[in-house]
Amino acid sequence: MASQLLSTVEHREVLPENYIRPESDRPRLAEVTTDSNVPLIDLASPDKKRVIAEIGLACRTYGFFQVINHGIEGELLDKMMAVGLQFFRLPPEEKEKLYSDEPAKKIRLSTSFNVRKETVHNWRDYLRLHCHPLEEFLSEWPSNPESFKEIVSEYCREVRRLGLRLLGMISLSLGLEEDYIEKALGEQEQHMAVNYYPQCPEPDLTYGLPKHTDPNALTILLQDPNVAGLQVLKDGDHWIAVNPRPNSFVVNLGDQLQALSNGAYKSVWHRAVVNAAQERMSVASFLCPCNSAVISPAAGLVGDGDAPVYRNYTYDEYYKKFWSRNLDQEHCLELFRSAQLQ
Repeated sequence: MASQLLSTVEHREVLPENYIRPESDRPRLAEVTTDSNVPLIDLASPDKKRVIAEIGLACRTYGFFQVINHGIEGELLDKMMAVGLQFFRLPPEEKEKLYSDEPAKKIRLSTSFNVRKETVHNWRDYLRLHCHPLEEFLSEWPSNPESFKEIVSEYCREVRRLGLRLLGMISLSLGLEEDYIEKALGEQEQHMAVNYYPQCPEPDLTYGLPKHTDPNALTILLQDPNVAGLQVLKDGDHWIAVNPRPNSFVVNLGDQLQALSNGAYKSVWHRAVVNAAQERMSVASFLCPCNSAVISPAAGLVGDGDAPVYRNYTYDEYYKKFWSRNLDQEHCLELFRSAQLQ
């Protein structure tokens, strides 16, 4: 029930036991570094070839990048963050109307990640929304705060436009036709997670979200401009903090782009940590293949006589497998490797 939501209880002095990670699986925040070379892409640059080359390099080496001058007004980003915070500050009886721990439910408020399966919870509440086509889902969205539907629907439309533009540039960076990835993914669904991470009494003992890759194609993340929390695994052996930049987005590749690129591009391991002094918000928007889309490496990226890294599968098959596992298990794509390479 909604009483499980962290946003409905008073700030605690001690972390509840069911949020404490085993000692071998803690964030070790003192060991996290900041990387001054995190890729930063200026989408307003007149040198389009250079922008595409920079995106390609970021996808091969980091698996994510930040974008500035992306065409979405800073005022809309501020409104999106503000209305999200207003939602989580609603009275418990209002939030109760949307609470569900059923992962298949398309519009729901919940906590942690998958409370039905996990034994240790994550220090997070989230509002999950399906966003495309908007007219199909808008009536089920929260009506409180009063401005929620108007602000969030405008934000969703703008982010979708940006996401499809980025997919075109990622296609070009692979040497494919600009519309190759968009066509391969079919009529893409769009989901959103509005994340709320309350102040945490012992952030060294838990996560907002543990390490994971995203099962979708592309994630566009709006970070809290004042509180850092996103961390990315660099070179497979150390965590770097991705600090927020004003009016920017973090773009990270999901598993489906790693598969379509035949493993050339990375679906990056990332996690969210929490803060003892401040609450934190983030808004993650996901572009997802349609369920019937058959995912396979682009033919032009598989050498003559070489086996593709991954076998063909439908996105529906992949998504069900992803949700049947714990978030931080081995990379779900490992279960879809080509038989010749196993």
